[in-house]
Amino acid sequence: MNNLFIRIFKFIQSNAHALLNRFEDPVKLTEQGIRDLKKDFDESMKNVAKVKAISIGTKKDIEAKTQIAKDYEQKALILLKKAQTGELEQAEADRLATEALKKKQEAVTEVKRLTAEVKNYDVMLCEMEKKILDLKNQIQKWEAEYASLKARAAVAKTTKKINMQLSSISTDSTTAMLEEMKTRISEEENLALAYGETAMLGTSIDDEINKAIGCSPDIANDLTALKQQLLETKDSEKVLTDNLEELKKEFDN
Repeated sequence: MNNLFIRIFKFIQSNAHALLNRFEDPVKLTEQGIRDLKKDFDESMKNVAKVKAISIGTKKDIEAKTQIAKDYEQKALILLKKAQTGELEQAEADRLATEALKKKQEAVTEVKRLTAEVKNYDVMLCEMEKKILDLKNQIQKWEAEYASLKARAAVAKTTKKINMQLSSISTDSTTAMLEEMKTRISEEENLALAYGETAMLGTSIDDEINKAIGCSPDIANDLTALKQQLLETKDSEKVLTDNLEELKKEFDN
């Protein structure tokens, strides 16, 4: 038990931090330390169980020795009674009763010794159980604290990684890229407006009129072509009529 608590004390001492710094992963080292303490705790529990078993066995011996003392006392009493009734000579009865009482005294002496041992065992067990309970509570406390520190370590590691990634991105370069995008978009928008104004310059007055009255340029062109065709047909008919009149005049003459 002393070695166990010396080990615990050394584990808690500040020089443990120096030991942690020599390892790449203090989390794993801490886990191993807690596992070692749990192993020692289990061994201590086994030792307590062994001491309890010895104590229980000693108490059983006390009961047995107590019964033996009673039996020898009863035998001595029987021998004396037989001497009184004449069943046994007084001298022989006294001798045998004396031997029985000696056996009784030996048993009583053994009972006293064993009782003292049981008291020592009980005191030892009480102290061991108290220390083991304290150790159990302390291990639970360390496990809870370790879980919290492990979570904090994970958050710190992730935060560190994110900050490193963010620090690798240049704020000036990002701002410059955004400004370049704004300039290009503005140029494209201006160019689109310029093309729209240029298209308006190529629009004729007829297009504007047709657009105003809702007439399609294609329909207007078809209408003009049809009118031209009718004019050409009328002119052809007039020429043909004139030629016929001239021929008629020639036959009459």
